[in-house]
Amino acid sequence: MTELTTSEHRAQVRKAATASVVGTAIEWYDFFLYNTAAAVVFAEVFFPESTPYAGTLAAFATNFVGFAARPVGAAIFGHWGDRIGRKATLIVTLLLMGVASALIGVLPGTASIGVAAPVILVLLRIVQGIAVGGEWSGSVLLSMEWGDQRRRGLMASWPQVGVPIGLILGTGAMSLLAATAGDAFKDWGWRVPFLASLLLVAVGLWVRLKVLETPLFARVLERGDVVRLPVLEVLRRHPKEVVLSALLRVSEQMPFYLFTTFAITYVTQQLHLSRTIALTAVTCAAAVELAAIPFFGHLSDRIGRRLVYAVGAALLAVVAFPYFLLLNTGIVAVVFATIIITQIQHSMEYGPQASLIAESFPTPLRYGGAGLGYQLASVVAGGPAPLIATWLLHDYGWQAIAVFMIVGAVVGLAATLALPDRSKIDITQHGAYGK
Repeated sequence: MTELTTSEHRAQVRKAATASVVGTAIEWYDFFLYNTAAAVVFAEVFFPESTPYAGTLAAFATNFVGFAARPVGAAIFGHWGDRIGRKATLIVTLLLMGVASALIGVLPGTASIGVAAPVILVLLRIVQGIAVGGEWSGSVLLSMEWGDQRRRGLMASWPQVGVPIGLILGTGAMSLLAATAGDAFKDWGWRVPFLASLLLVAVGLWVRLKVLETPLFARVLERGDVVRLPVLEVLRRHPKEVVLSALLRVSEQMPFYLFTTFAITYVTQQLHLSRTIALTAVTCAAAVELAAIPFFGHLSDRIGRRLVYAVGAALLAVVAFPYFLLLNTGIVAVVFATIIITQIQHSMEYGPQASLIAESFPTPLRYGGAGLGYQLASVVAGGPAPLIATWLLHDYGWQAIAVFMIVGAVVGLAATLALPDRSKIDITQHGAYGK
């Protein structure tokens, strides 16, 4: 790799951070659009003959297949990300997501083409899951491996900010269309945000093409240290880190999809408040995370990743029952405040999470290792969460969902305490640990 001047290096750090945030925001915009549409309109469009309960379950089931596909994407793109580099792989993930989302936007409903509609919907959701499965670790590494190694918590948190940005854009777009399109929202209004993703992808590609390969991986290429089958190698050498990375996310990812996707259904169907109120509250909660995520990422550079993360996991158990008790008041201001404040608990974990996981793997195996650990949680935590919550609410009441959240907090906390804190380790020496 050609040596860069100090000013050129700083420029690349800024470009890498920007490309990570912008690209990740676009990917999550598309992914969250589906989540929101599943909560508010897909039951009517793709499962029109079902009861409201059955339709909601079916819509969340199609949503889940995207989560199930994410580890597949992590394995596929983890292989190539550790073989040819972070930048090239991220270009492909962005294109895949944009095309899949645009096709969802033009997909006819069940009333037009019958059972083929939900089948095609599921296939496109799988493509979305594969794309976002390969996106996360690449965007995190692009920022973290270019940035100041003494501030890895902060640098790795910038791509995490793409999640609330994507949530704001996706939920905000659906909220705007739901408020303005009226009866046309079901017919065509919900499709507009999906089609708009093509324009956003063009912007993301333009930004990402300006970034060079990360210096840490460039050194791996120069030394000839590229592993032939990196995903298999990381499973052989670092199975503990992969499993613990997945389990520590239970206390973060599971409640996140309860606080965002399931909350929309709960507020509209159980509290009988308007869809616009629910969507706007979730959008405002995401805005809080724009500042909270980098703050806790920075804090983890000061006092350690594991401590910040463990406190966040413990807080989930504390807020579980109060969360529903406050929502159940049905008072709009209280509902708004509850949905917004609970996102701070999520930020405490999500801010330091990227660096906590990525630091657990050496550079030649980092894309695949971090991606697998991160995305495996989607199968056991994030994906099934709205589906399980819908069933628990129907059969046992909201108290069962609160207990479900407490169990998640215990699992996440235990995994966090079992994973070594490598906040201060020199990750540029990729062979220094984990053999």
